[in-house]
Amino acid sequence: MTFRATVLTLYPEMFPGHLGVSLSGKALERGQWAIEAVQIRDFAEDKHRTVDDTPAGGGAGMVLKPDVLARAIDQVSADDDRPRLLMSPRGRPLTQARVRELADGPGVVIVCGRFEGVDQRVIDARGLEEVSIGDYILSGGEPAALTLLDAVVRILPGVMGNALSGVHESFEGGLLEHPHYTRPQVFEGREIPAVLTSGNHGAIAKWREGEARRLTAERRPDLLDHPVKK
Repeated sequence: MTFRATVLTLYPEMFPGHLGVSLSGKALERGQWAIEAVQIRDFAEDKHRTVDDTPAGGGAGMVLKPDVLARAIDQVSADDDRPRLLMSPRGRPLTQARVRELADGPGVVIVCGRFEGVDQRVIDARGLEEVSIGDYILSGGEPAALTLLDAVVRILPGVMGNALSGVHESFEGGLLEHPHYTRPQVFEGREIPAVLTSGNHGAIAKWREGEARRLTAERRPDLLDHPVKK
């Protein structure tokens, strides 16, 4: 089954972006996943192809119109069981656990917001799941959509050369990843920790676990208080 991503956006030229190169790009060429960028403006019915209007109740900026966006969603996901996501700073934070859930499914439909946001009625009527990639504001949902897809595509079966690369890394076990080292043995007076060249795999595993816990306690103690769900 090919993972299918459909992105609703005012800037379809932004896709596939960086996902068209490196491992994700090769996987795209092999047909391991597919992406379609759909122009929301194509679903406007007036001669000016209007997609936004002033906010009800007043205020700055513009709001994406619910009727135009609803037509776009209905066109691309009729009789479709793919999750419908809206990239939004007020959404639930994206986690590695959610990324794996999405990767295990048939694909996603992603709405990229612009302006001040999206009319709440279409969010409710079309069951959009609001997803955030961090506590900051972007100019639009497109970079966030690319980030989400990057996280998902890289763990699709066969995309990474070594399947273990997607298992032993930050957040997969509820901890940040341990430090990494490679040759030369000594770099600017700093040596590779002796345990890593000892050949004692049990000691290496114990060291990596300890370092992961140390870094997590220093940088993300919230992960220890609220472990990531597998």
